[in-house]
Amino acid sequence: MSNAAPRTVICLLRNDLRVHDNELFHWVQTNAEYVVPVYCFDPRHYVGTYNYNLPKTGPFRLRFLLESVRDLRNTLLSMGSNLVVRRGKPEDVIAELIKQLQSVTTVAFHKEVTSEELNVEKKLKEVCDQMEVQVHICWGSTLYHRDDLPFHHMSGLPDVYTQFRKAVEIQSRVRPLFPTPRQLKPLPPGLEEGAIPTAADLQQKEPVTDPRSAFPCNGGESQALARLKHYFWDTDAVATYKETRNGLIGVDYSTKFAPWLAMGCISPRYIYHQIKQYEKERTANQSTYWVIFELLWRDYFKFVGVKYGNRLFQLKGLQDKSVPWKKDMELFNAWKEGRTGVPFVDANMRELAVTGFMSNRGRQNVASFLTKDLGLDWRMGAEWFEYLLIDYDVCSNYGNWLYSAGIGNDPRENRKFNMIKQGLDYDSNGDYIRQWVPELQNIRGSDVHTPWTLSSAVLSHAHVSLGENYPTPIVIAPEWRRHINKPSGTGLSARGKKNSSHTPEPHRGRGMDFYFSRSKNL
Repeated sequence: MSNAAPRTVICLLRNDLRVHDNELFHWVQTNAEYVVPVYCFDPRHYVGTYNYNLPKTGPFRLRFLLESVRDLRNTLLSMGSNLVVRRGKPEDVIAELIKQLQSVTTVAFHKEVTSEELNVEKKLKEVCDQMEVQVHICWGSTLYHRDDLPFHHMSGLPDVYTQFRKAVEIQSRVRPLFPTPRQLKPLPPGLEEGAIPTAADLQQKEPVTDPRSAFPCNGGESQALARLKHYFWDTDAVATYKETRNGLIGVDYSTKFAPWLAMGCISPRYIYHQIKQYEKERTANQSTYWVIFELLWRDYFKFVGVKYGNRLFQLKGLQDKSVPWKKDMELFNAWKEGRTGVPFVDANMRELAVTGFMSNRGRQNVASFLTKDLGLDWRMGAEWFEYLLIDYDVCSNYGNWLYSAGIGNDPRENRKFNMIKQGLDYDSNGDYIRQWVPELQNIRGSDVHTPWTLSSAVLSHAHVSLGENYPTPIVIAPEWRRHINKPSGTGLSARGKKNSSHTPEPHRGRGMDFYFSRSKNL
């Protein structure tokens, strides 16, 4: 059969935009003469969200995605290959490529877990069956391989993270990395690469870069690997991660790996093995372990998505719990636009709106505020995050919102964050608020957290007119009173001097450090 057509394998890339530790590229090296790496800009990703018709992919994540696709194309070109880019539904694009090339033996892709992605996989299999082409599926998005979990079936996945973590840490092992090929098999002759679309092509505006952003980074595998080198080996910032991860200002208070993880520009296994190397060569402490701890949260939400399926997106959540959620658009708009009159909430929401990023600490607080203080449908918040977050990941985003709403994986009842205490604990002098809520920049010290408690003289001196250039609070929770001093004549309360009486609340709502993101904020 010397005249047989050369074997061609199509690799459909989705949330796996990397060459390192990528089973697809490892597998095809010995199973094909020609390899066609394909990325499809699926029009279904650029329509409205399911419940509130918010745009599914916003400008910040789209810019990061376009950068990641360009970076992968450059890497593949340097390895003797290329990235084929098409606009269209993957099942249609793949069918067209199979017809065009006539030598395709296999279509290979990484498995996803939620319904929209699974629907694409189902249609791909139907196309391949009809056209007598094989399908090869890999699992590659988690730290621990799905087949290595110490549970007989996914139905046995514990509903408490700690139980999952302990079982996995004791009974499972992280697999070694797949080697990165030096060269890749070429594209079939004559196949057009296809243009990478612009934001305008996908009905989006190019976002403006804000100099205050805590994530002034670009998409792509090369950027992800450079970030890890910087955070681990160049600065040793990883050695203090546990102490700094609740920061609010700057690039290095946390790893910032989440956006690259969400698009698969960096492998969680690669991060793990780099941590192990760092621990061996430099230091092993609580901080180095905590990065792995957060990677495990990311795994957990992914496996929760496998276990519960579409219950991840349903109003009653994983617990099938009826809560009288409100759908007040006026309250929702105040929340999403950062004009609730609660400065800590507003600062975080404005940061998200103009940068596509928000700290882990901020995400926990604004989610608690929306669901517990305002009583709004948690899906409003989940879909707003889906629209804006650079690091949006379907399982982490919806899993975390369910957690915050009290209808997800959470053994604690009625957990609610105190906005004033949290603000005082993590922004004691108010620097973060003044950065994002400039209307309040003339209020000194920690008084900036509660402008409505200040005397009219202090407000006038600070050029703040409540209800005019800054809102009065849309809600005041009774528990805030414990952390509010009586109005002072000077505007400098005892809080503003030392803040020694405020002990930070424990870190809760895990996985948001990777996260709170669809398809997270380490």
